Amino acid sequence: MMVYLESILSGDAAGVTLVYLYVGSLLIISRICFKKKPFLGRKFLHFMTGNIIFFLPLFETKWVMVLIAAFPFVLITFLMSSRSPLDVSSPLTRRGHDFGLFYYAIAWTLLALIFFERLEIIAIGIAAMSYGDGTAGFIGSKFGKHRFSIGSATKSLEGSIAMFAVTSLSIPLILIYFGSNAPPWYTITMIASLATAIEAIIGKGYDNLSIALGTALIYYITVH
Repeated sequence: MMVYLESILSGDAAGVTLVYLYVGSLLIISRICFKKKPFLGRKFLHFMTGNIIFFLPLFETKWVMVLIAAFPFVLITFLMSSRSPLDVSSPLTRRGHDFGLFYYAIAWTLLALIFFERLEIIAIGIAAMSYGDGTAGFIGSKFGKHRFSIGSATKSLEGSIAMFAVTSLSIPLILIYFGSNAPPWYTITMIASLATAIEAIIGKGYDNLSIALGTALIYYITVH
């Protein structure tokens, strides 16, 4: 019991505190600085939230990360959506897919539950979702001229290239940060390509869930 309490009061406490302070700060910045530009505010929030991966090494207890750091954001983002019983939605949640941030929170919760012993896998999934998909969405919306549709999803070649490039770059950098050996370049290329394919096929909002889980699983299966 004493060891558990010491864990809660040391790394876990620091991890939870930093996550809440950081995400809370992002929400405040997004609402103030992007009040008249909700699209940019949403993209800023989508991209910058991915930086929670740098707090992951602080956590020492699986269930603290899952139940205290990650899962509460599932409830918070649901309450910010149009399905909420409370009238607390904002332009940041109404712009784009209403449940995008909700699926984002679910993805982190599931990744923490499945891969807590391999934090780099959690980080790779989150990075592909936040950095990769976030950049793809921005580039595709602003500069995408070559559109294509697969099923119900309409994406752009420019956005897909951005997704591939950012994911390819983020994987080795994350592995260096977490002290893990990077796989060969062709393996990274394959993982990034499959992540890009998921982003191209899955419709808006749901890709926040599928990209994170899919990329993490592909990395795990391919490398381990």
